[in-house]
This record gives sequence, structure tokens and C-alpha cells, in this order.
Amino acid sequence: MSNISVRRKPYIIGVMGSHKDNSPALEDAYILGQAVAKRGYVLLTGGGAGVMAAASEGAHRGGGLVIAILPTDRKRPLQGYPNKFVDIPIYTGMYDARNVINAKTPHIIVALDGGPGTLSEMAVAVKSGTPVIGLNCPHSELSKENDFITVNTVAEAIRKIDESIAKLMHL
Repeated sequence: MSNISVRRKPYIIGVMGSHKDNSPALEDAYILGQAVAKRGYVLLTGGGAGVMAAASEGAHRGGGLVIAILPTDRKRPLQGYPNKFVDIPIYTGMYDARNVINAKTPHIIVALDGGPGTLSEMAVAVKSGTPVIGLNCPHSELSKENDFITVNTVAEAIRKIDESIAKLMHL
């Protein structure tokens, strides 16, 4: 038994955002997904189109693992869920209630260009103590007393991910 090495469990980075295919954040999401994969982290998204698909594609093409928390069950899938870059689809049958899983599972969340679903994930994450990095998100009262960080560029978001993971490694 003493020859067994303990493998570090991977860090999970959530990328949350719009399901719209014309989102201005698609390129940023792709780059984020790729950066997540290249660092050996696991990407978690809601598994649909738009920002979710772009981040998933970036992680997939970067050699990473993509987990998706899906709104429906396997027997009644929504069109476009899971997107073709998802490695591990988790069918919840919970619709919007799945946002709690999206918010509480990752070690860090990056939120960009989303609507009410993304906002609910951000709020639950902050309330649960999960750090949230808001890329081009409007200023919020959340940032005053919680681990909510606003950034304006993908490079800043990646740097904040790296800083947050470094803190986690030293706990």
C-alpha cells in the first residue's frame, strides 16, 4: 500500500453565459475554455449553445475535459443540449434549478454575457463562497463584501483564475 501515489483531484472551472449564438462573448469564451484545458483544469458549463458551446469547444480543442450540467433528462433532451464538445453530460431533469449545481460544483466561476440564468448562477456561487470572476460584467454590490472580481479582458480573467487556484493549492 505504501507504493500508491495519491493523484490530485482536478480543479473545476465553470464558464457561465448566454446561450445565444450571436453573443459578443463567444471568442472570449473559446479562449477561456482553451486556457482552462491547457492548465489541466476541468471545464463545467450548462452544456448548451452560445458561450457554453464556445467555451466547451475551446477546452475540447485544448485537450481538456468538458462536463455539462443539463436542464433535462436523457429521454426528453432539449435541442442543442448537450453541445457536441461535451465529454460528460449530466442529465438533471431540473431545468433552471440545475443552476445551483452549476454554481456550487466549480472551484471558480467565470461569468460573461448572460441573462437571468447566469445572474442566478453568479448569486448562488457568491452566496456559497465560490469565487466569481465577472468578465465585462457590470459593477455590482456583490464585489464589496464577497469574492466577486470584475475584469475587462480575457487575460485578466485567466490571471485571476491562476491566482485563485494558487490560493486553493495552499489551503
